[in-house]
Amino acid sequence: MKKNKGVSKSFIGFLCVSILIWVLITLSKEYATSVILPIEYENIPQNMLLQKEPLKELEVNIKASGFKIALTKFKQKKIVLDASSLNKKKKSTYYILTRNYKTAIQKQLSIGVKLQQINKDSLFLNLGSLQSKKLPVTADVKVNYHVGYDLSSSIQIKPDSILVSGPNDQIDMLNSIQLQPIELRDVKEDFSSQISIIKPTKLKNIRFDLEKVTVSGKVEKFTEGSFLIDVEILNVPENITLNTLIKKVEVVFVVALSNFNKIDEDSFKVKCDYKTAKNNNLNYLIPKIVKKPSFLKSVKLIPNKIDFLIQK
Repeated sequence: MKKNKGVSKSFIGFLCVSILIWVLITLSKEYATSVILPIEYENIPQNMLLQKEPLKELEVNIKASGFKIALTKFKQKKIVLDASSLNKKKKSTYYILTRNYKTAIQKQLSIGVKLQQINKDSLFLNLGSLQSKKLPVTADVKVNYHVGYDLSSSIQIKPDSILVSGPNDQIDMLNSIQLQPIELRDVKEDFSSQISIIKPTKLKNIRFDLEKVTVSGKVEKFTEGSFLIDVEILNVPENITLNTLIKKVEVVFVVALSNFNKIDEDSFKVKCDYKTAKNNNLNYLIPKIVKKPSFLKSVKLIPNKIDFLIQK
């Protein structure tokens, strides 16, 4: 008959109980050690903003039982420090003396944990004066229109500026606010979209009074039209007779269909300046449109040069 060489269950149970008792006795004893406490700041003056991330941890020496020390290291809530009273070191650098916060920190520690020492005498905050200014909004809009359609007026951004607040040195780095890009395809009707602004990733302490603006456009069907318009010639000397090969030019225009009936021959005037041709040694005149409706999308002249002959 073979002997059982394995460890008996009773021995293992005894060993586990012994270890547990040892751990409990050890953790119940009082120790002095250092721990890292997470910290945050409150009541920073309203007219000031943090320009750089401040220190977020503070090393302190405490005295407590092993249980309390373990809980403090792994489950300690953030210690809140009141930053309403600051000492100024230089320009935008302020500091608080940690010795003045010993009582406040002690109150925020678990019962049974005694604060013995704070291992840093000062905590520095980089603060800038809160400034505000309005910055223009710039849109990145790409629109592909359905054939025959286009904007009847420029794209509208409302509001066209945003109030920005933050530390003076960061505000000075901004000249405009960019919007997220928008791309529209096969557009043949009015559009309007709420577009988010692009926040500068490197300027973390900037505040915006709005985070979205409305980008809109009025879209119409466009058509092409033309008229033959008499050409008026200016600055011809009295001692010469100037004969042009053509008396009229064709004005070709593109206009929204809704405005097409508002246009006739009297809507345009075309003139040529003989003096310009003479001063530039040209043997032709350059016709220019001196009167046209403001709502035209585009306009051109055919031809854009007029040959002439001079009789003395």
